[in-house]
Amino acid sequence: MDDEGAYARAGGRLPGDPVPDPGLGDEPGPLAPQGRPPRRRTSFWRAFVHALPVLLIVVAILYDIFTPRYFTAGPLYTAAPLVAAPLYSRRGTALTGVAVVAAVVGLQLGKGVIHYVDSLTELITIATVAVLAVLVNGLVRRSDERLVSVREIAEAAQRAVLPAPAERIAGFEIAVCYQAAQADAFIGGDLYAVQDSARGVRLIVGDVRGKGMGAVAAVAVVIGAFREAAEQEATLEAVAQRLERALAREGTRRDGLDAFEGFTTAVLAELPHGGGTVRIVNRGHPPPLLLYADGTLGPLPAHESALPLGMGELGVWPDRAEETAFPAGATLLLYTDGLTEARDAKGEFYDPQARLTGRVFPHPASLLDTLAEEVRRHSGGGMADDMALLAVRRPRRGDHDHCHEP
Repeated sequence: MDDEGAYARAGGRLPGDPVPDPGLGDEPGPLAPQGRPPRRRTSFWRAFVHALPVLLIVVAILYDIFTPRYFTAGPLYTAAPLVAAPLYSRRGTALTGVAVVAAVVGLQLGKGVIHYVDSLTELITIATVAVLAVLVNGLVRRSDERLVSVREIAEAAQRAVLPAPAERIAGFEIAVCYQAAQADAFIGGDLYAVQDSARGVRLIVGDVRGKGMGAVAAVAVVIGAFREAAEQEATLEAVAQRLERALAREGTRRDGLDAFEGFTTAVLAELPHGGGTVRIVNRGHPPPLLLYADGTLGPLPAHESALPLGMGELGVWPDRAEETAFPAGATLLLYTDGLTEARDAKGEFYDPQARLTGRVFPHPASLLDTLAEEVRRHSGGGMADDMALLAVRRPRRGDHDHCHEP
């Protein structure tokens, strides 16, 4: 799998990609699949809208030719450069305006009415609108440039805070996916991280309470603390305690309600090197799912409830990692509640356990692609909450030749 594909699943848009035209309905999000029928229908409408200024001019000319003199196509002529302004380049908008003025002058000369007051007024009006369209185009172009700049900064921030892990770590196949609910956002309050250590591959998926930059700051704190603790601490329980202390320190620097109610639900997992097990510590987070090679599926709920990270002052419960068999060919799926809280038009939640039971996926990436597409369809393209997905597969013997190397 190439780097662009991995980054697309992480929720980003590559630098240099065109900014989508607003209002054309072709922006379902970075997880949208390519080459499906809805996309082709959207491409047709995009082409139609792009050709609309030319069509308006043609229709206006035909209208003027086949109607009496006192009928006018002035509204169509004025609409053409205005429609072209947000769609075309400055040169294209100017050429559209020139074409409109030339068509009106030519038709008025042909009918011998250019010297009439109403015809002259119509010509001046159309020419004025054409000039204004060029000015509007300049404003739109500058806005687009600023938007591209903001997107590139957001992409850089996402790569820094939530970098996509390698697709193969210590023999495990790994894939991640991030979808922010907020329009034009690339990162929110959900998080994931993968860290190899002397004691195994350690993972975290979490959800920070709140939105905006405060949540993003908490995400950075959790991930930074996790990467350090995952390498240094001897047990997964100790890693969770390090995160608890890190969030407690962060809480003293936050103002308002977040200083008292800030917390992060999280699930931590450890995959020992060479072992066929997975150890899990769950801090108030949705339980992971284990998809077996034969299509069966089993949730991994915590047998002992624990408070989310950052709420240690409410009580002390020692973390206890729960160990489960993780056989070859199985895939571990960690996710945030953006997956299970996606609703359809009837208000029904998406149920990953029911949707995935009986299905087999050759690679974690194909599992996440399927989930992202199904959630998008289920919710009608709108997300109520951020969604982070992390899938890890333990390859079976003989699968190495089919693995996607980074």
